[in-house]
Amino acid sequence: MGGFFLTTLITALSVLVVNLIIPGVGISSFAAALLAGVSIGVVNGFVKPIVMILSLPATILTLGFFSLIVNGFCFWLASAFVPGFTVNGFFAFFLGPILLSIVSTLLTNLAIREGIGGSQNLESSQTGEFRQGYVTQETFTRSSEPAKTNVTIDVVPNSD
Repeated sequence: MGGFFLTTLITALSVLVVNLIIPGVGISSFAAALLAGVSIGVVNGFVKPIVMILSLPATILTLGFFSLIVNGFCFWLASAFVPGFTVNGFFAFFLGPILLSIVSTLLTNLAIREGIGGSQNLESSQTGEFRQGYVTQETFTRSSEPAKTNVTIDVVPNSD
């Protein structure tokens, strides 16, 4: 659940940055930015996959360019649900989601680097066997040290 709140906060901050840089994108308050973060998440999670499937022929014919139009449509649609969040004009429609994606990626990477949210360092002590493409037993414990990756795979021929 914490990941949802962190993602919403990062999206809200990204929308505020887009508001400052792209003319035509408007946010009236931080509360509107938070609601915009939720709205963008819901639209991207539920509406965008359906629109992407329906627009697949156009996306193929334009060699992927039409997916930028779909992103703009979803960005605009999210703004339609939030009072105080507006997307006006083709420039905002087209470049707003691109900048939103860049800023959101940068903020997410910063949060991960600073250890805010994200996954915890885990150490693995594997004692199971590797059979038919899966590990039968594996135990993880928390570690306060920086993440280290040591992987040992023993391939044992199946005696069947």
